[in-house]
Amino acid sequence: MGRFTNWLERRWVNPAYVGWVLLGLAVFFFAAATNTLAGWLYVMSGVLLALLVVAAILPPKNLRGLTVQRLPSEAVSAGEPLLIELQILNPQRHSTGAMQVMDRPAQELGPIQQHALQTISPGQTYTWRYRLSTHRRGIYRWSTVVLRSAAPLGLFWCRRELAVPATVVVYPQVLPLQRCPILDTLANQTGQHRQSLRSRMSTTDGMTRSLRPYRWGDSTRLIHWRTSARYGDLRVRELESLAAGQEVMIAIDTSQHWNAEHFEQAVVAAASLFTYATQRGLVVTLWQRPDDVLHDRRSILYALAGLAPYQSQPTYPKQNQIPTIWLGAQQAPAKALTASSRQVIWNHQPTLNSVEGHPGTLWIEANQSLQQQLQRPLQNS
Repeated sequence: MGRFTNWLERRWVNPAYVGWVLLGLAVFFFAAATNTLAGWLYVMSGVLLALLVVAAILPPKNLRGLTVQRLPSEAVSAGEPLLIELQILNPQRHSTGAMQVMDRPAQELGPIQQHALQTISPGQTYTWRYRLSTHRRGIYRWSTVVLRSAAPLGLFWCRRELAVPATVVVYPQVLPLQRCPILDTLANQTGQHRQSLRSRMSTTDGMTRSLRPYRWGDSTRLIHWRTSARYGDLRVRELESLAAGQEVMIAIDTSQHWNAEHFEQAVVAAASLFTYATQRGLVVTLWQRPDDVLHDRRSILYALAGLAPYQSQPTYPKQNQIPTIWLGAQQAPAKALTASSRQVIWNHQPTLNSVEGHPGTLWIEANQSLQQQLQRPLQNS
């Protein structure tokens, strides 16, 4: 019965409880009138049937022509409220009656959202805003908005399902790290090199890598006057030595060896390490299989939001001089990463051979605070 009434409501109209009662009374009065030949019974049944016909025609007319537009939603981090905005436009020459608006977000974001509105004036737009709780990262998509009305008599319900696609991005949670030895030790190793870089910024030594527009704070000694005169604005030389040794690569093992909870912690750790390193002034990249390296913040967080384990066997970044932070369910072989790299490992306890093979390793226990463990000193570092 429920499937039939839903079909009626989508295709035409579905009688409400009162509508079924009046329909039963109309049939009863008509049957009584045919038996008794009483004119007033014919009149009563005729009036009820006319009322039901009018009540069945008006709800579809109330929803006809309405359009729904979904405004883009800003990406948020897990734990932050997600704002959803819908605009309902009435292009008709008359006002609409009361109706319900229902949005069906992805199941992970919560139940169906409902809102009742009284009327929309001709040519006007009604904006409905609501917020969803985000408990887990992800890229969520849904496409259905439902308009439902029984106005003005409330005897029949009519429903219209509109395709209004939605895509929302929930970034991983970022832990507020006060310190992070796994990155701080990398910074200490490159401290001497950075000191030489600072001294080079006050000179014009070094090979010119490229020319770029002048930015506030650049040394005037780096201005290339001949090119500046040609283009009509100041151009500054970028020295090759200024970009060397400041990059850190974050890589997550995407093999299927993961426990689901451990993998979520690894993604949170990657987002937190990325944010901490950026605040420290490091150039951070994210490695993805196969050998796809992301550089800008938006693309890195977007990739982390949709990351899932899918490989049969782990693969590793190509060997280069960039220090790598490897987050995995299994420890990477010592030869797979550079000597200055670090590892963050879940689901395994360190052994003597593993510690000697790669001392810069942080071992994570899933039942303890991830934030505190990321601020803990490395094993044998």
